[in-house]
Amino acid sequence: MPAGKMSTDTATTTSLLPPESPLEMPTQSLANGRTPPGRLPTTPRGMAWRRGCVLGAAALLTLVAAYQIWWVLHGIGVDVLEVLLLVLFVALFAWIVQSFVGALAGFVLMMSPRRPRLGLSSQGPLPALASRTALLMPIYNEEPQRLMAGLQAMCESVADTGQAQQFDVFVLSDSNRSDVAAAEEAAFRDLRTRIGPAPRLFYRRRDDNAERKAGNIADWVRRFGDAYQQMLILDADSLMAGETIVRLAGAMERHPDVALIQTLPVIVNGNTLFARMQQFAGRVYGPVIAHGVAWWHGAESNYWGHNAIIRTAAFAAHAGLPELRGIKPFAGTVLSHDFVEAALLRRGGWALHMVPGLSGSYEEGPPSLTDMLVRDRRWCQGNLQHGAVLPAKGLHWVSRWHLLIGIGHYFTAPMWAMLMLIGIAIPLQKSGLSWQHVALPGFSPVDFWRARDSDRFLWVFVLTMSMLLAPKLLGYIATISDRELRRGCGGTLRACLSMLLETLLAALMAPVTMYVQSRGIAEVLAGKDSGWETQRRDDGSLPLSSLLRAYGGLTLAGVLAGAMAYMVSPVLAAWMAPVLLGLVLSIPIVALTSARAPGQWLRRRRIFCTPEELDPPEVLRRASALRAARDQAA
Repeated sequence: MPAGKMSTDTATTTSLLPPESPLEMPTQSLANGRTPPGRLPTTPRGMAWRRGCVLGAAALLTLVAAYQIWWVLHGIGVDVLEVLLLVLFVALFAWIVQSFVGALAGFVLMMSPRRPRLGLSSQGPLPALASRTALLMPIYNEEPQRLMAGLQAMCESVADTGQAQQFDVFVLSDSNRSDVAAAEEAAFRDLRTRIGPAPRLFYRRRDDNAERKAGNIADWVRRFGDAYQQMLILDADSLMAGETIVRLAGAMERHPDVALIQTLPVIVNGNTLFARMQQFAGRVYGPVIAHGVAWWHGAESNYWGHNAIIRTAAFAAHAGLPELRGIKPFAGTVLSHDFVEAALLRRGGWALHMVPGLSGSYEEGPPSLTDMLVRDRRWCQGNLQHGAVLPAKGLHWVSRWHLLIGIGHYFTAPMWAMLMLIGIAIPLQKSGLSWQHVALPGFSPVDFWRARDSDRFLWVFVLTMSMLLAPKLLGYIATISDRELRRGCGGTLRACLSMLLETLLAALMAPVTMYVQSRGIAEVLAGKDSGWETQRRDDGSLPLSSLLRAYGGLTLAGVLAGAMAYMVSPVLAAWMAPVLLGLVLSIPIVALTSARAPGQWLRRRRIFCTPEELDPPEVLRRASALRAARDQAA
């Protein structure tokens, strides 16, 4: 939205707003800017050493593995396919090894005594706040009663801290369906009556959805931002404990150089098998990865768009997003706005910190693989847009690294597919496959590569798989090393069974994800927009007709590919089985994991359980009780 432009509210919602307190939020230029020199006060010590360790170790391991692969390839004569295989392997191995080294750093940090970042700990007395904070919840065609139940639980939790007078809550609606908007306002008025005078609640619905979520928040900043020192950004599925909110506001008061503090939201309230699998993975593997990332990112951390507190004046001065130029769908509104806002804040001379050790921050995950892939398609377009932001003047190199990682995340899917296909094509080419000689009895790609140099091939394969799976194992070890967390995840044995089952299901779903992400990149590059769809929160099930429409083509492709591989050699078909099974079984896998019954069956046996599921914190317990009461009354 251009600087100074403000949306208009419908007449019915004007009475639900406070007096305006405008704050100028100019649109930033990507062509001009510079990062202020010098070290920020809250920058952790030894950042050059930390970054040198992570990136240096990743580069060294990548060079070693690349040399081994080159040695295997050069013995058979290097042509175009061999060069492509080497390039793809090096890029993907570098991706894996950086994640591994970061997770290893996070594991060491979690297993060692450590001082909390910015003094933010879940223990100790709450700070007495002197500033005012706005809690912002942007929404888009959400189910109103469910939304207001979660919001009520958070407001009550804030009130329990005794400092509710320091907080105002804004529901910022971008809903464009009149029936949803009417239900939203009615549910909000009812909630306002129940909550009482503190914290104060306000509701604003935009007539114009310009710039989507980023524009929604920018509109609030330009109209009301000057009255609040901080704003805490929530998603429609966010839940945060009142104590956590107060501690975040206190940290912003104590550290005037900090513009943003990002928490690590724990995924909760999963009911389907897929949701509970993601919930377990995030709870067990997530902290190891997040601690490692926070350790080497320092004061240049990233922003994930929610469950984070932001200094309002800094955001207004530096995070006004420009319209991207070029061709659709790269041009226009910045979709993955959070990465860009973080980069612009750091360019403005502000510190950004991730604090993964602070508890009391929660979110909900998608209920099915289908819902995750729909959301992922929108993120794909948004992240690929960052290619236009990368050349922006004055960005910190770590900010550029965040943007590159976001872009690279989506290119890894087609790269893995290409690597697998080339890894088969080279042996087939060298083995004399032709239209006249389709069958190659006993042919095996593994035997071909092992014959080139058995020790090197095995060494690289074992190293690659070890580093790919290491973050899971490190997360599991860190989990069972903590007595309370171990009990909350069902104990040592059940947590191990959960990890193995999650790894198996993730492997079966990987070919589907690989295909959909590859197709998403192709659609984005072809100019197809992702749209803006309402997200499902609870039910992930689909009728058989929808499953056939969504995954029938994949099933057929898997069957045909398996038949073709078998015609060449039964050994080749067996070697390709892990990928082919995921494609052939895509419909039953998606149907099974999207259903509640398998998830609840495993829950009763404490598989995929988490501490928040077995013994929910008060804010989660209260939100669930309020939602259950609304469902019974409906």
